Parts: sequence; C-alpha cells; structure tokens
Amino acid sequence: MIFSNSVKKRLFDITFSFIGLIFLVPLIIPFLFLIWIQDFENPFYIADRVGLNFKKFKIIKLRSMVVKADKSKVDSTSANDPRITRFGAIIRKLKLDELTQLFNVFKGEMSFVGPRPNVERETNLYSNKEKQLLEVKPGITDFASIVFSDESEILKDQQNPDIAYNQLIRPRKNYLALTYIKNRSIILDLKIILLTIFSSFNKRKALNLIVRILRSFDTKEEIIDMARRNKKLTPMAPPGLKNIIYSREINN
Repeated sequence: MIFSNSVKKRLFDITFSFIGLIFLVPLIIPFLFLIWIQDFENPFYIADRVGLNFKKFKIIKLRSMVVKADKSKVDSTSANDPRITRFGAIIRKLKLDELTQLFNVFKGEMSFVGPRPNVERETNLYSNKEKQLLEVKPGITDFASIVFSDESEILKDQQNPDIAYNQLIRPRKNYLALTYIKNRSIILDLKIILLTIFSSFNKRKALNLIVRILRSFDTKEEIIDMARRNKKLTPMAPPGLKNIIYSREINN
C-alpha cells in the first residue's frame, strides 16, 4: 500500500507524539507543581491560535506568565517582559513551555514540523502570500523556529514588541516558512527535528546546516542570507507586501 505524504506525516505525528507524551507526562509533573505554587492558578496556558484553513484551535502550553497576561493585547514577548513570572523565565529559556504542544500534535491540530501558529490579530495582517502558511498544519518547529529561537532577545527593550516583531521577525520567519512549505517532505521534517535538538547545543553549526539545506532547494540568496543570522536585523516588508509594517491594521 502506498501512502500519500500527508498520510505519512500524520502517521509520523501520531506515533511519535504518543511516544513523546509517555515520556513527557512524568517529566512535567514537577514543573506543573512549581508553576501552580507561584500563584495557585492553572499551570497550563490554553489559548486560541489560528491553524489549518484559518480554523482556530486551543494551543496547550505550560504557563510562563502571570494569569490573564493576554488581556494586555500584547502578543509578542520580549526577554524582559514584566508579565513573565520568575519561574516562567526558566521554563521559556529551556523551551519547556512548548513540549505540551505534543497534545495538539496527537489531536491532529498541529504537526511536529510546520509554520508556527499565530494569534488571530497577527494572521489578520497576513498578505495573500502569507496566507499560504495557513494551508498546512502549524508545527512545533520549522526553519524559522531554529533561526529565530532568540526571538525574545531580539524584542528585548523594544518600545512596541508587536511592531518590532512585524518589522524584524515576521517577514524573515514567513519567508523561511514559505520555503519549507514549498519543499516539505518527511525527510525534511526529520532533518528539521534533529536540527532543532542540535541547535540547543550549537546554534551556529545548526544555522550553517540549514543554509546547506536551503541551497539544495535552489532557494533565493536573500532568503538563505536570512538563515545565516550574521547581520543586524533591520525593518523589512513581509512576503507579498511592499511596505514595512508600522501599525497593526489590516494592510491587504
């Protein structure tokens, strides 16, 4: 029996998210207690994200911020964001808050690899080109997740983190995500998963390996240059738009 790539991807996601959850549950129990004991509130952060075909789903994360932090309507998080709790800073640094998204993968709302899911306030700003990102399931990791794993540091001390995100990070992340979609395969997914793990130990080497992968796809040099991360980030327009974002209004 020959399976399509989408079926193979789903079988991969179900199998390895189930295995991951078996190991994850005992691991996170101490962290759940430590989060709860800070303020005796729900240790999980469950919030709306936009997924495949613009359908909303509830993303599951370990809570790293104060309760009702999203009421501030600030969606981008800087390293010195006052909403982050003391223990939450540790969780975010170790990326532990992302592990519980294995539940979303198992449920079929997310995949291991795919564009990172975003809030509706951000997806409403997408150009027609960027809306292609919502034609596949969002993922826990992709090229951009590795390249911009220091997103919170980039946004540190920015007067308006959301605008800074839209000027400095969103354009580059989405160019890389579109490149992933164009070339996606199970083999590429496996490479990205391994690179995600490897980048925790040697990010510079991981970036060099991403550049090699992008070159094998005949990717445009300007996109490859984004993956190198050896230049200061300056404002640029997102894919499909001509102008730099200065306001979170619908620009399409």
